[in-house]
Amino acid sequence: MANTAKPGVGDAIERLRPWLAERADIVGIVDSRSSQPLAEAGAELCIVFGGDGTLLGAARRVAPAGIPLLGVNMGKLGFLADFNVEHLRKHLDDILAGKVKPIERMMLEVHTVGAGEAFDSLAANDVAVVAGEPFRMIELQVVQGSEEIATYLGDGVVVATPTGSTGYNLSAGGPILDPAIEAIVITPVAAHTLAMRPIVLAADAPIAVTCSRVNPGTTLLIDGQIAHPLNEGQTVEIRRARCSARIIPHPGRSFFRRMTNKLMWGHSPHHPQGQ
Repeated sequence: MANTAKPGVGDAIERLRPWLAERADIVGIVDSRSSQPLAEAGAELCIVFGGDGTLLGAARRVAPAGIPLLGVNMGKLGFLADFNVEHLRKHLDDILAGKVKPIERMMLEVHTVGAGEAFDSLAANDVAVVAGEPFRMIELQVVQGSEEIATYLGDGVVVATPTGSTGYNLSAGGPILDPAIEAIVITPVAAHTLAMRPIVLAADAPIAVTCSRVNPGTTLLIDGQIAHPLNEGQTVEIRRARCSARIIPHPGRSFFRRMTNKLMWGHSPHHPQGQ
């Protein structure tokens, strides 16, 4: 799968195609923006050329079929898509031989009920409810199972997986979660009071976000890629998905090493000598 809108992606695939064909049967080459069904392709591995966004989109499409994903970064950050073309050439034989096992990444199932059109989706990174135009404060009631968590006043909330904890959640001030754990983090966006802080919950019970007071432009966002309008009184039901995103890790690169290399995690500020 490839985001052919990114510069160099098409050329990279054409150069690699004969080399790949020597090692595996290529059952298809799919543009990431197409709606072509993938679960029936019979693939045992999906190599994704693009960036983290392309990988997230691929995860939502192939996770139900259990197809592992290998992300080749052709974008900017490449936090999830951790390979480059050189690394792909170096490690693919070991990956195809089963020496590098995919890591199971928890996903979310999303469903809306109540006033408005019903909507269903998987989410690999996060589910966000954002205020939208005219950008007045909104009110959201959040419940897990039968337990009321909070009533959030502000610009919205982000409900993230451990994988997504380094995305929108982190930008909104939420904690970083080890991707190996099974938990969900809820982070308010521009909360109206200091009493509203991020919270980490067990993933074993569903979460319901009810729109008590919203704007005409209030929107449900899935992985920052799929948008669906929300109405007052509508509820967003979120639960752990039955399928997982199976992502091939870069050999020798741990989660914290990626944090250091990509996000400068744990680095002290550099002060020039004499200042």
